[in-house]
Amino acid sequence: MPGTLWLLPVALGDAPWEDFLPPATRAAACRLTYFVVENAKTARAELKRIGHPVPLRELMIEQFPENPSASDIQRLALPLLAGHDIGLMSEAGCPAVADPGALLTRHAHELRITVKPLVGPSSLLLALMGSGLDGQHFAFHGYLPAREPDRSARIVELENESANKRQTQIFIETPYRNTALFAALLASARPQTRLCLATDLTLREEYIRTYRIHEWKAAPTPKIDKRPTVFLFLAD
Repeated sequence: MPGTLWLLPVALGDAPWEDFLPPATRAAACRLTYFVVENAKTARAELKRIGHPVPLRELMIEQFPENPSASDIQRLALPLLAGHDIGLMSEAGCPAVADPGALLTRHAHELRITVKPLVGPSSLLLALMGSGLDGQHFAFHGYLPAREPDRSARIVELENESANKRQTQIFIETPYRNTALFAALLASARPQTRLCLATDLTLREEYIRTYRIHEWKAAPTPKIDKRPTVFLFLAD
């Protein structure tokens, strides 16, 4: 019998596991000895944090290649075919969402292998929940272009789409570019567009605010530099 692919959520910060994981999710992770992960170093830290009972050096932890090929995915799935359960871990949050783990999950379905997603923190859903924006119609766009004028052009494009579809637009940025993205949003978006910043979710310093663009311009500059942030906006 083939194994099961367990999708294991990972902490968004350094809080104790009890603050963000249900006991059943932690127990499932502690039963596994095979893992496929986005980042081996952070995965080991997470397994140590939750108190995995097996010494870390005795666990089988495979890291995704930077650009995984079809043969890489097939190789990573071999323990499943041999009857071993595998735990799939992102660097933070839920695996297979804005994460290379989606490729292994898809391959598991192709092999008719059971996929078991577990409950845990998702920065995207937490941000949407806390934003007060439209939770019925939304889209996640990953990263916007890093350079101008492409970044501002993309903001205008997404804003028009948001207005036409009444759709919340969700995107992220490398934390050290947060301030530049925020400035581009203030410069390019319409005054009445609602913008939410969701920063350091689940952490002690968590910050979630939704204002219209013209209100953000009048408010003190938010302290989001080098802090993980989800950006969301909804145009009228």
